[in-house]
This record gives sequence, structure tokens and C-alpha cells, in this order.
Amino acid sequence: MGIGSTQPERVVTNDDLAEIMDTNDQWIRERVGIVERRFAEKDELLVDMAVTAGRNALADAGVEPSEVDTVIVPNCTMPSPIPNAAAQVADRIGVAKAGAFDLNAACAGFCYALGVASDLIRAGSSRKVLVIGAEKLTDWVEPTDRANAIIFADGAGAAVVGPAEEPGIGPVAWGSAGELVDMIYMRDHQYLAQEGQSVFRWATTQIAPIALRALEEAGLTPADVDVLIPHQANLRIVDAIAKKLRTKGAREDMVVADDIRYSGNTSSASIPMALDHMRKAGTAKTGDVVLMVGFGAGLSYAGQVMICP
Repeated sequence: MGIGSTQPERVVTNDDLAEIMDTNDQWIRERVGIVERRFAEKDELLVDMAVTAGRNALADAGVEPSEVDTVIVPNCTMPSPIPNAAAQVADRIGVAKAGAFDLNAACAGFCYALGVASDLIRAGSSRKVLVIGAEKLTDWVEPTDRANAIIFADGAGAAVVGPAEEPGIGPVAWGSAGELVDMIYMRDHQYLAQEGQSVFRWATTQIAPIALRALEEAGLTPADVDVLIPHQANLRIVDAIAKKLRTKGAREDMVVADDIRYSGNTSSASIPMALDHMRKAGTAKTGDVVLMVGFGAGLSYAGQVMICP
């Protein structure tokens, strides 16, 4: 029914990072495609960003907080598991007595939560659901870690999901690969780490088939896709997924999200934030068929088709 997002004001360029670690602008652009990213200030919390994105999505949908009965906040970067983000967000937005829970599938989190929201409404358990992917990854990345600090960033993206006469969200195609747990993990000193090359190889070979499964379950083909939004993990991964889908019939004029260039990797927030930015830019339009697919968390993955609000 509507989407919204927010990012911190602080812009961090590749040259800024080069001042505190052994890296440079050209190396970062060639490796992951990032030009700049946004870092939250110390006193800017995940919940703060989620509240702003949620309010923006509600305004876009023309939905009052009183109409929402469920709030889901996919994230993997809350300071502690209790209290959860969702109940705090619901209270601050003014969603009274909402069912509220966090969902941790990391970079696949938004697709997971959107699938849950759609099924809750189809089953009659909810009327309108507010889904907010929000992350403050800078709390969990060692600031001078050349392999990870260049990639991760902060932000939030949200969607309002409600009933419709015609389906606007396709079935979720999801799964997990727990045997790959060592690819993305927390180090002993509680900083996020990943085996970058292993993740790259897995994503560039396995994500396109998941996207194709999401299309099949929605009764569509690659040629039907107007906009492709993979999780914004690495621009080379995004390009590889798009290339493989085009070999399966996706159109050359299919628009492919490249939000990572100016937003970095924001995990659960990356897909809804990219969609919001693309719609504002006019590269994604109301009524477009959007194919989304996320992957992460060592390792969960999910994707579905939706109609752009």
C-alpha cells in the first residue's frame, strides 16, 4: 500500500575511509561498487530510524497508525535481543496494542517479513501490517576492518501491507543453508565478519535460481519483470544476478537496483530502501512488477514478486 525510508545525515566517502585504513576510492569501487554510504551518529538508534521510515510509509499509503494491528521489524543489529525493536516502534508511531515482533534473517529479513505479513492478511490474522527493515550495522563492524567497514552502513526502509482485491505480493520463495554458517558470523569480540569470496561465489551462482522460483510461484516469467531488486550486498553480485536472469528471458530494459553505490549494504533495510529511492527517482513506477531477493545471515534466503505501490 505504501513505502518509505530514511538514512542518517552523515555521508562517509571512500576517501574518508582511506584516512583510517589501508584502502582507496578506486579499490572500493572496483571491489564492491560503493561510492559512499551513510553512518548513524552514536546517539541515533536503530529504533529511531525505524520510526521515521515507518511513519513515511504510513504517510505514503494514506494509512493512519490506528489502522495497523501488526508491526514487524526485521533486523540483526539491535543492541540486545530484549526489549525488541517492534514494540518500541509501534508505541512511538502510535500503533496501539499492536502485535509486534522482530525477525532476524539479516539481509533476507525484509523478504521474510513481507512474506509473513502477506500470509497474516490472507489468513485473516491481521488487517494491516507495517514492515520495517532497519539496521545500525556500524555498531557491529570494527571501524578499521578493511574487509567489512567499507561495505556496511545504516538506514531503514518500510512497507505497509494490507488487503487487496487482486494479489499484489506473490508467494515467498525461501530457504536456508545452515551448512554455510561460517560464511557470515560474529567474531569473538562481537564484530561482524564474513568470508567475502565464499559469499560472492555462493550468491552469484545460487541467487538467480531462487529468483526464478519466486517468479514461477507467482505464475510469471522473467520477461514480466520490470524492476529487479536483489539485496544490495555488492554491485558485482547484483550485476551477476541480473545477467543470469537475462539469459533466462528477462528484458534488456529491466531496471536493476544499484542503490548500494550511495547507500552501502544495509542488510534488512537494503531492499525496501532501494525501492523507495527508485520510485522517487522514477526508475520504479506504480504498477511495475518488482522482483526482490535477499540473502544473508549464514545463511537464509528469500524472494518474491510484488506490484510497486
